[in-house]
Amino acid sequence: MRKQLVGGVVAGMLLLGACGDPGAEDGSGGVPAQDPPAASRTDGSGPPSQTNRQQAEPDEPGKPRKSPKSPGASAGRAPGPKPAPRVLYLGDSLAMENQDVLGDLLRDRLAARYTSAPYSGTTLCDYLEDTGEDSLVPDGDKAATLVRKLRPDFVVLQFWGNAWGYTPCMGGVTYDKQRATYFTRYAADARRLTRQIEEAARDVGAARPKVVWVSQGPDVMTPDRVRRVNELYRRQAAASGDLVSDAGRAVSPASARYRWVRELPCTADERAHPVYCTEPDGRTALHRGDDHLHFCLAPTTPKSRPCPVRSPGIRRIGQAVTDTVARAARR
Repeated sequence: MRKQLVGGVVAGMLLLGACGDPGAEDGSGGVPAQDPPAASRTDGSGPPSQTNRQQAEPDEPGKPRKSPKSPGASAGRAPGPKPAPRVLYLGDSLAMENQDVLGDLLRDRLAARYTSAPYSGTTLCDYLEDTGEDSLVPDGDKAATLVRKLRPDFVVLQFWGNAWGYTPCMGGVTYDKQRATYFTRYAADARRLTRQIEEAARDVGAARPKVVWVSQGPDVMTPDRVRRVNELYRRQAAASGDLVSDAGRAVSPASARYRWVRELPCTADERAHPVYCTEPDGRTALHRGDDHLHFCLAPTTPKSRPCPVRSPGIRRIGQAVTDTVARAARR
């Protein structure tokens, strides 16, 4: 079992190098066991060819979006249902693999108008505008740019918290060597990204979107880092009146929120849909044996992609995020 786990960790880092953290959890700030590979680019300077944008219905340029009036509202009758929410989904390789499933769930449940623009290997600073730094996200897909264009009601952010120094905009700050600096920088970027989203909406006369921070599941390599990143998301959401979707709990043992496991007992929903109970004895697989980080049960590929196969972990995360958006949309 130990050999299988170690082999899976190494294989996952070699293949993807996008989100995981090779730093040891012994507090010594050990050096990474494996350097992440360089990002795939279409040429020497362009963005990674890893996005799978799903365009929402565009607004007329230069005009604020207007909510349609329900029939009979002017006559004093009760208003009709709220218009379908617009949801923008940004993030790293976890968002890349999740994006199609989350879009389907949001559309099925809320008739949401949905756009996704994730990039593998990214972190918060990649989606900031005007950093003057090399970024894995092109200017047209920065968070503020997309908010001005799409005027979403919700901006869902899912980031594992890239801590390798793989992302150029982090300026070489890594979790394993500079832990205090890493968390200070990460918190500052969370504040800055929230502010840019808010200012972008104001620039075009749109309502401020709710930011939904997606909490992450357990990390076999650096469990304390993920715990602290999730706490950072909670503090940022509380400070700015935004939301946290604790999707990471859906892929954690019920009795141990930050203990990594490859399998969990099937949920009632998974038992009702047996294709999602992938293992014997009423259990389901969250991870492949060769990838401790991602939840897609298909083999990894050099070019990141939305997950092409049924994967219970992805469905659990998508359902948790959809629940959060649905509750907020009803208010």
